[in-house]
Amino acid sequence: MDQGPRENEFRQQRLANMEKLVGMGYKPFGQAFERSGRLQEVIDRFAEGGKEKIAGRIVSRRQMGKSIFAHLQDGAAKFQVYVKKDAVGEQAFAAFELLDLGDFIGATGELFTTKTGERSLKVNEWTLLSKALLPLPEKWHGLQDVETRYRHRYLDLIANPEVRELFNKRVEMIREIRSILFSRGFYEVETPMLQATAGGAAANPFVTHYKALSQDMYMRIAPELYLKRLLVGGFDKVFELNRNFRNEGLDRSHNPEFTMLEIYEAYGDLRSMLALVQDLIVQVAQKVFGTLKVGAGEAEVDLTPPWPQLPYRDAIRQKAGDDWFELPLEKMRERAQGMGLSIDPAWSAVEVTHEIYEKLIEKTFKNPVFVTRFPAQLIPLAKRCEDDPSLVDVFELVIRGWEVAPAYSELNDPIEQRKRFEEQAQGHAQKLDEEFLTAMEHGMPPAGGMGIGIDRLAMVLTGMDAIRDVVLFPQLKNKD
Repeated sequence: MDQGPRENEFRQQRLANMEKLVGMGYKPFGQAFERSGRLQEVIDRFAEGGKEKIAGRIVSRRQMGKSIFAHLQDGAAKFQVYVKKDAVGEQAFAAFELLDLGDFIGATGELFTTKTGERSLKVNEWTLLSKALLPLPEKWHGLQDVETRYRHRYLDLIANPEVRELFNKRVEMIREIRSILFSRGFYEVETPMLQATAGGAAANPFVTHYKALSQDMYMRIAPELYLKRLLVGGFDKVFELNRNFRNEGLDRSHNPEFTMLEIYEAYGDLRSMLALVQDLIVQVAQKVFGTLKVGAGEAEVDLTPPWPQLPYRDAIRQKAGDDWFELPLEKMRERAQGMGLSIDPAWSAVEVTHEIYEKLIEKTFKNPVFVTRFPAQLIPLAKRCEDDPSLVDVFELVIRGWEVAPAYSELNDPIEQRKRFEEQAQGHAQKLDEEFLTAMEHGMPPAGGMGIGIDRLAMVLTGMDAIRDVVLFPQLKNKD
């Protein structure tokens, strides 16, 4: 963070205080301190006269003659300490007067309740654990500038307790998701982040070079093809919860590095995935947030099951007209343009239709909707519908206008899979993942597969409008 004149002035004063503390025998960057518990644990078991050893950052203080009241904060809570000259001694009290907001201390003492009813620790002894050389944001009155909050998330977490609580909820979400999957017999696995072929989704990869092998590699855009290899190898219920990377745009619902949960179940299909994701999200909402009506105001979503299913073509007809799929391509383009869309003359009927879905339909779904039966050309890794081979047996779970979870009845025919890969590669044979195709030829069981965007799910459950609000360290352009 850039230091202006005022920050430099504060820093110089803090350095001067640090030198005085050193002269009094205090080490400014101390050693480990064995606590009797985190501050929330101390609060929960509070007993008048009980002895405790606590530690934390000083976030407020006020002096009243020979007494100082200060609040310490750790990752769990905030708690008051009372430092009296008669109790700690003259030198220790003088040293405490030199402490600044933001400094970390450890303190030993007895619990008591002040006349105003605040639970506190009367300090018998304290030690300096770490000196803060720069002040807390805006003297602890809060950090409001959005750019600063994203670039310096550590300050955001200090200044805004609601932000820390939001990320606590995200941690609890992920813990509960894992617990649910473990309870259903799924195994958590890890697959490569660096891949020789970028596959499993249609997206632009980040490219790097592996010097030891003298070859280009790709940051993965999806773990799908490796997880399916595990189905071939005999893992019948697997999931991976980790990062994907896509070298594409930044906006309110996209970050180039994002957290994805991918799940595969042998002998399952689209319907088993549909039941799983509905149960999973409902259980996470109830356990972590205590309600099925999450968010607030315009961001409120009702997650009460069962969630409706809507075939893709029905959604298109409702928006573009009952005769849409009987129109010639040129008429489709004209009608789409009349709906306010910008249509590339080179687009096929499928591409024009999908532009209507993405720009005019998807964003209108607030409460959960399973959009089903997509055109086969859009999804090369899914099985075709038995009653209509032009469609694939998939769903996209849409909530608050965002695709939160796509799922497929997975294609397990290696001959058909090769054909679709070749169509997608458009003559570029190097784009084919031959290792995956070879694995499929050894036999892959029928399976259901699903991806859940954890960042977007966090946005839904917390009511946030931007993905940067639910990612601790979002990608930002460097400052000049």
